[in-house]
Amino acid sequence: MTGPEPTKTAGPGADTVEGGPRREPSRRGVRTVPVPLLVPALVGLAFLLLPLIALLVRAPWRSLPEQLTSAEVWQALRLSLVCATSATALSLLIGVPLAWLLARTEFPGRGLVRALVTLPLVLPPVVGGVALLLAFGRNGVIGQWLDAWFGITLPFTTTGVVLAETFVAMPFLVISVEGTLRAADPRYEEAATTLGASRFTAFRRVTLPLIAPGIAAGSVLAWARALGEFGATITFAGNFPGRTQTMPLAVYLALQNDPAAAIALSLVLLAVSIAVLAGLRDRWMRTA
Repeated sequence: MTGPEPTKTAGPGADTVEGGPRREPSRRGVRTVPVPLLVPALVGLAFLLLPLIALLVRAPWRSLPEQLTSAEVWQALRLSLVCATSATALSLLIGVPLAWLLARTEFPGRGLVRALVTLPLVLPPVVGGVALLLAFGRNGVIGQWLDAWFGITLPFTTTGVVLAETFVAMPFLVISVEGTLRAADPRYEEAATTLGASRFTAFRRVTLPLIAPGIAAGSVLAWARALGEFGATITFAGNFPGRTQTMPLAVYLALQNDPAAAIALSLVLLAVSIAVLAGLRDRWMRTA
């Protein structure tokens, strides 16, 4: 025979057992932060937020509508949106197959190829612009043949802006898609090929739907990076209003002559960046 079961005491200490040790109610989410970690964390947060707050404080709010409705601003904004979207589309066209190659195939030197693909992430953009000039300039390794055979000149053109932005933005897409491919189960593709589908059909019908969140996240990151590109653009494409002057270049030029206009343009880029990052976090990042 078993004895009577211990009774629980009602009230705030409902977790205690009569005759047993008293258990403190758990406090989920309440944790003590050590001061040696809290202080530098707050300093780091302030260091990142203070410049943005200063931008908002010094913004010419009264003249902001007039600044943003000028023809030069809309011209630079339109060119930035067109070039960033074109660079993202080009990155999707050649970046997704490159990410699949790095994630799904084995070949000698794959680690070196991956390092070279991610090199523009750490390479100074100005150096990237110089490299683009040496490759696609009128006297470049490839550019001289494009000029001689087809009469195509890429530097200091809108196409040059797209190429410069693609060079610095595509690695973000490749990294995102490659990570999603590595996380996806390859057995679905193998099952499709077993049932008679070609590798390309399996990629198009099976793999692409599986990695769609990663592609979306990488596309948004690449688009945002292309929108804010400055160094490679001004080195390879120059700063010609209506043809190669994007928003970052317009900010740089306005800062020398009209600081109020530079602040207004910076606010536009800040708003676009916040919207992109907020949308990326809420819609794609968790799924990816």
